[in-house]
Amino acid sequence: MRQADIYYKTELAGKLTETDDGEYIFQYEEKYFQEYPKQFLTFTMPVRAKPFKDKRLFPFFEGLIPEGWLLDIASKNWKLNPNDRMGLLLACCQNCIGAVSVQPITQENEE
Repeated sequence: MRQADIYYKTELAGKLTETDDGEYIFQYEEKYFQEYPKQFLTFTMPVRAKPFKDKRLFPFFEGLIPEGWLLDIASKNWKLNPNDRMGLLLACCQNCIGAVSVQPITQENEE
């Protein structure tokens, strides 16, 4: 299972999880839900208490992953398969252009 904290500007907006069986879950943080009920990440994922679930990485997060020659460089430098979308998201999207950033959650972060 791989996870990431998703930030909107400096606020922790939610958590993205890739389960061991390949399902993706995005859950807005309760604090974010309470304080920013209309500050959603994308129109397709409005702020709500119920988690979003899908068998594929959500299109919004797919859009954060580099493409073309930049994807080739990222894949080679981090030795990631270009089809490992969650791996690329975790490796490449910590300092995205725009308001959203992806911070990988590791065992160290959870302790």
